[in-house]
Amino acid sequence: MADKSKKQIPLRLSASLYEELARWAEDEFRSVNGQIEYLLTEAVRRRKKDRAKEKDDPS
Repeated sequence: MADKSKKQIPLRLSASLYEELARWAEDEFRSVNGQIEYLLTEAVRRRKKDRAKEKDDPS
């Protein structure tokens, strides 16, 4: 059964970027969609971590 909590969005990528993502996804045993979701999740996690560091270090 599909996870109804996930949002579907249209995404347009250049053919070259798609091919790079497809190769990367294959290397990590993921689908292209799974690879994109993983990369976005990691980017958001790192951004939150960086923002928390900025708040703790008011230099």
